[in-house]
Amino acid sequence: MKNIIKNVLNKFKSNLKVYKPLLFSSLLLLIFGLIMFGSAALGVLERNEIKFYAVIKSQFIYALLVGSMAMLLGMMLNVKYYFKYAYILYGASLILNILVFIPGLNRYHGGAHRWLDIGNFSLQPSELLKLPVIMMTACIMVKYADQIRYKAYGLLYYIAIISPVAVLLFLQKDTGTMIVLILSSFVIYFIGGANWRDIIIFFLLGIIGLAFIIYIRPYAMNRVKVYLHPESDQSGQGYQVRQSLIAIGQGGIFGRGVGQGVQKFSGYLPEPIADSIFAVIGEETGLVGSGFVIILYLYIIIIGLYIGKKLNNSFNKLLAIGIACIFGIQAYLNIGAIIGVLPLTGIPLPLISHGGTALILFMLSLGILLNLSKYIKSASPIS
Repeated sequence: MKNIIKNVLNKFKSNLKVYKPLLFSSLLLLIFGLIMFGSAALGVLERNEIKFYAVIKSQFIYALLVGSMAMLLGMMLNVKYYFKYAYILYGASLILNILVFIPGLNRYHGGAHRWLDIGNFSLQPSELLKLPVIMMTACIMVKYADQIRYKAYGLLYYIAIISPVAVLLFLQKDTGTMIVLILSSFVIYFIGGANWRDIIIFFLLGIIGLAFIIYIRPYAMNRVKVYLHPESDQSGQGYQVRQSLIAIGQGGIFGRGVGQGVQKFSGYLPEPIADSIFAVIGEETGLVGSGFVIILYLYIIIIGLYIGKKLNNSFNKLLAIGIACIFGIQAYLNIGAIIGVLPLTGIPLPLISHGGTALILFMLSLGILLNLSKYIKSASPIS
């Protein structure tokens, strides 16, 4: 019995031999995010006390319990299984996203069917696509490297993976997640060795596809119009951007103080615990606090890319880069929309915004990245 316990402890210790700055920066971002989420949720308390306690309870349980377990799982599970079972994980994630269209299982919210109701819990299957798509893209880039690089039909391998994902997310009206997945997987496709002809072809197809979505989806067209002319919709999406900028502007250099923001109250700022939480951070912690958040994201992304660069295994290399891209692209799209430099996408800010499924999957992703960091010998991505 003693030997068994000793072996388990030794295995656990060996799994903690990760790149510590990545671990500490991730935990720091998570803790800061929980503090700011609690502050942003005070705006919910003013309107609905029951909902306030529900969102606080769910966020902290997901982050401190389920999310922590997911991170540990990512740190401890042998990374060879991600390559071995990439097809199964990818297929299962597609099936879960098909289920959102089945009456009785799905839940309608915000003009779209994106959630599954499972007992007392809800699940957003689109978030479950992120890791499997990255793993699947990395897998085919390793398994079929020569065909993808040198054959005329090489682009079809990538299209076969991303097309079902794009269709399902299009039907769910989840354009933000679609953009994150296409861009992240395309980086893997590019770095994995795709030829320039196929890259240019897919880039042109992407522009055509995005133009098609904007043309046939009124909400997408409206977001582009608001981005180009914010004054055109002062009571709708233009209002959200305007209130976000007001909040950030009122924060100044050092902010009003955590919990002291006013834009989250009385409905001034739409979605203060979700899409607009960066505006709350800007108002309450100012340029210093919001800059601190951006630096943490950049640091995590740089470390992820550095880990990918230093790994010898091709699949692991692409997986690390893909995870870093998901973090970077999603954070950029969220923050960019809130400060008015990009159209609104409605995607959460990683590790900070409300959303149990997203939070758990981001923590699992960080766990996998930490796991991969055990396989590099050098210690510092920034000299």
